[in-house]
Amino acid sequence: MSSPPITAAEAPMQRSTFAFPPAFAARLAGLERRALTAPFGIQSFGVGLTRIRPGHGSGLHHSHRTREEFVFVLAGEAVLIGDGGAESTLSAGMCAGFAPGRAHHLENRGAVDLVYLDITAPTPGDAVAFPDDDLVVTADGFARKDGTPY
Repeated sequence: MSSPPITAAEAPMQRSTFAFPPAFAARLAGLERRALTAPFGIQSFGVGLTRIRPGHGSGLHHSHRTREEFVFVLAGEAVLIGDGGAESTLSAGMCAGFAPGRAHHLENRGAVDLVYLDITAPTPGDAVAFPDDDLVVTADGFARKDGTPY
């Protein structure tokens, strides 16, 4: 038997696979992500319902080596920060996609919550780069770009 339907706002909270160092974790305090595909046992792709409070962002500015990402705005307004700091505004009904190697993040500079769907799929050999921060992901966690652990 298949899993019963769920209400998206009641889907389980998606915990980050990373425990960012405190200085970086504080920048993600206004982020809430619910894993919509997890309750159904779907593993080949993921859909998240993401809510960002005013004054917060979707994550650190980052790019993936092999992973693609797609976002579809449901409510509120996002400022998309792309490669080189280029900014674009996304409002309800708009979408954006990020090919591997394209740095990005979203910011909520508005007065109401930003709500969007984020869709991605796990890919072998993926690695995350943070071009604007002194941060790298290592097998042991996080380090500065010179290799010094946090």
